[in-house]
Amino acid sequence: MNDLNKALGDISSIRRQMARSTEFRGYGPATLAATGVFAILAAMAQSVWLPDPAKAIYAYLATWVTTAIVSAALIATQMRARTRRIHSGMADEMIRMAVEQFLPSAGAGTLMTIVVVVFVPGALWMLPGLWQVIFSLGIFSSCRFLARPMIAAGLWYLLTGLVCIGLADSRALSPWAMGVPYGAGQLLVAAILLFNSREGEDEA
Repeated sequence: MNDLNKALGDISSIRRQMARSTEFRGYGPATLAATGVFAILAAMAQSVWLPDPAKAIYAYLATWVTTAIVSAALIATQMRARTRRIHSGMADEMIRMAVEQFLPSAGAGTLMTIVVVVFVPGALWMLPGLWQVIFSLGIFSSCRFLARPMIAAGLWYLLTGLVCIGLADSRALSPWAMGVPYGAGQLLVAAILLFNSREGEDEA
């Protein structure tokens, strides 16, 4: 029984090592592009229904938190199905690795939002920039098992986040301070994934 447990442990360790050295292809370009479109639609909706978001901050937060949750749910659902199809036997390890890479930044972003809303309401204008900076850190963390050009997406979100923080007032709550960074950013991610998948097929 001990030998069997040791063998199973060795197999599990080997699978983890293989997963760590394999490029993750569970993110679908079309799905990532769709989340970019969601961001643009959310920005359009905000521009119509929330002309002064500083005076309706909870409606502003509800708009973007809902957009983020819907996007995350769509990505997670598609990632699970795509990973099982592409990575087959290593699917569980690959999914776990992807989640482990992005979960810290997602958790930090959630906790930071709660703290700012509850304890520092005067700094709410900083949230769009902080969200983008934290999102960039999640991308940078994931770059080691994604296509190399993905670092460009991380740099994009870092730059746009710093620009939003640099606005230093309620202009950072403009619908396009979120719509442009996430709309263009997710489309950039989708383009990188699509190009990389075609390049891989050509090499094969």
